[in-house]
Amino acid sequence: MNSEPANSGQGTILVVDDDASTRRALRVTLSGMGFTVVEAARGEEALSLARVSWFDAVLMDVDMPGMGGVEACRSIRHAVARLPILMLTVMDSEDDKVLALDAGADDYITKPFQIRELTARLRSAVRRRSAQDANRDAPIRYGQLELDPVKYRVLKGGRPIHLTPKEFEVLHYLMMHAGEPIPHARLLKSVWGPEYGNELEYLRTFVRQLRKKIEDDPGNPRYLLTDAYVGYRFSEQQAES
Repeated sequence: MNSEPANSGQGTILVVDDDASTRRALRVTLSGMGFTVVEAARGEEALSLARVSWFDAVLMDVDMPGMGGVEACRSIRHAVARLPILMLTVMDSEDDKVLALDAGADDYITKPFQIRELTARLRSAVRRRSAQDANRDAPIRYGQLELDPVKYRVLKGGRPIHLTPKEFEVLHYLMMHAGEPIPHARLLKSVWGPEYGNELEYLRTFVRQLRKKIEDDPGNPRYLLTDAYVGYRFSEQQAES
């Protein structure tokens, strides 16, 4: 079982990549920004470490020999359900992105990447985990929107918004995972059940209705964004505006 250490710096990151030079570069960069970095060269090693040590997030390459990144992600997600996992994928590889997200990854970063983007994504993942661990029943607030899972209500600028039960569940799931790209199939299965997964037009209908109710301009959404070819993402940037 994972034992949680005293909090220090930005968080403890498990970097998984079979390329030693990549691991070294990430270790130097992230350590310089306040992260504690632990390295693994294989998916099997990463899984073993995740089972016995506390990490605030995992940063893992998709393409590795042996247990590849997608398989390792799936196994780590099963072993440590709420550990944030960010995958490094090759630029323009939509298949890699969808496979990684379906395996349980929280986010993906395409190569080559900018260090500022990488560290921002990692910090975001660490913040989300801390917030979810603190109180899963607490109201969620982003921008003018507030969702209270206990009182089962949504407010915008202090005014109540009427949502159907399924609209509420879709919005709740997306806000609980704000900043993460959520694949269509994952959202369908999480809200409607395991027998769903391919009903994309069905899901789009709910998203269109949600946008009409929560967005100032549904045609140019600020909260509920589309990740092309992947799914939907609730913008956490509203919390910082």
